[in-house]
Amino acid sequence: MKKLIILLFFLFFTQGLKAQTDTVKIGCYIISLHDLDFIEEQYTARFWLWMIHKKPIEKPTDAVELPDAKEYKIDNIIADSLQGKGWLQLKIKSVMKQRWELHNFPFDKQKLRIKVENPQFTTKDLIFVPDTLGESYDPKLEVDGWKITSFKITNSIGHYNTAFGDNTQKKPESDYSQFLVDITIERDAWGLFFKLFLGMYVAFAISFVTFFIDPSHAEPRFGLPVGGLFAAVGNKYVIDSYLPETSTLTIVDTLHGLTFIMIFVIIAFSALSLRQDDDGQDKLSNNTDRLVAWILGSIYFIFNLASIIMALD
Repeated sequence: MKKLIILLFFLFFTQGLKAQTDTVKIGCYIISLHDLDFIEEQYTARFWLWMIHKKPIEKPTDAVELPDAKEYKIDNIIADSLQGKGWLQLKIKSVMKQRWELHNFPFDKQKLRIKVENPQFTTKDLIFVPDTLGESYDPKLEVDGWKITSFKITNSIGHYNTAFGDNTQKKPESDYSQFLVDITIERDAWGLFFKLFLGMYVAFAISFVTFFIDPSHAEPRFGLPVGGLFAAVGNKYVIDSYLPETSTLTIVDTLHGLTFIMIFVIIAFSALSLRQDDDGQDKLSNNTDRLVAWILGSIYFIFNLASIIMALD
């Protein structure tokens, strides 16, 4: 009989503990995504966020924190009750930190994440459950120069290796429930690609014309590729001004590096062709120009095509 009483007491006690955990239904509706800034590594999001608590929410603004936001502003607050539960709606504008993936720029895909926490309660007291009823973003939502390819809302646990000064904890750790909004966007890249790389291709074409100039005309034979080299370097600096500093080797670096090497090779073989012409080997000089032009042109075209195809995958 005593064992039965103890068992019943234990069951009621554990149920009481569970009852203390507030399961909060949370959802969002993205209004806009804009001001994607690659230099500052940030973007701006405007969205509605709502939560349904078991109990009314006394301080609505304290119920939300965006850990990855540089700054955020709550423009509108609607606090009400729904079937005896606290119903909170917030209209938020946030500037989110973003680590851009630039390896395949400008054929890049970016994964944006908005993370929401309640800083007042750990997972012992509060658990977020995503509200999947209805749409989570405006179907008319457009991001200039991009298209949305994936949108997903989930929940997770944010773990912190500190108790934030709470010395009653057995371990200096804290867990907070998180609501996650993951958005994948893909750039409409072809127009931007030709705008960015047209100068580089023109610089290579100018240098390539060298092979069709008689070696005896030394000034244009060397002046054109040198001018093309400066044009390619200038084009590289213009593109880099739109991107943040990164140690990642991007397609921009790869294609410009190839162009620099090819122009140097053109200058080197122009010197060889000039040497052959000075030695009276006119036929050999012409054959060298034709052979090198065919090889360099093929390598440049194939390497560019392969790089673009790999970036598109």
